[in-house]
Amino acid sequence: MQCDMCGAEENLYKCKIEDTILQVCKSCGRHGTIIEEVKKPQPKKELPRETIERNTIIQVINPNYHQIIKNRREELGLKQKELGQIIAEKESLIHKIESGHLEPSMSLARKLERFLKITLVQQHEERSVEIKRESDDVVTLGDIIKIRKRS
Repeated sequence: MQCDMCGAEENLYKCKIEDTILQVCKSCGRHGTIIEEVKKPQPKKELPRETIERNTIIQVINPNYHQIIKNRREELGLKQKELGQIIAEKESLIHKIESGHLEPSMSLARKLERFLKITLVQQHEERSVEIKRESDDVVTLGDIIKIRKRS
């Protein structure tokens, strides 16, 4: 902490100088009346932290889904209209999927996988690390937001 008058890094005192209370060093304190010594702030104790790792498996459609579907349909000798009739979907939907303009939903991707005997849905493992601190009964902004959401 620095003296409010000269900027010296020394022990500070609360001092009343011209009706103003300042934190000053001993040499600057002679310009007024020293009230008390300013205690240095104690460093905060480090709270123990607990690290929690979470693994989440998510299902993602292969980015080359349109090529895989089109190649397999052509191998089977089917037209888009015929494939649409077999899996009970519109020809225009099959066309949009094969051209890459529309990504199929999970249910449609599963339906295409079953009929065409291909793999479109891939599983990816997603890791997230959460650092948890033990509470020291200090309310944070995050706690206030949680409290307001509950109300």
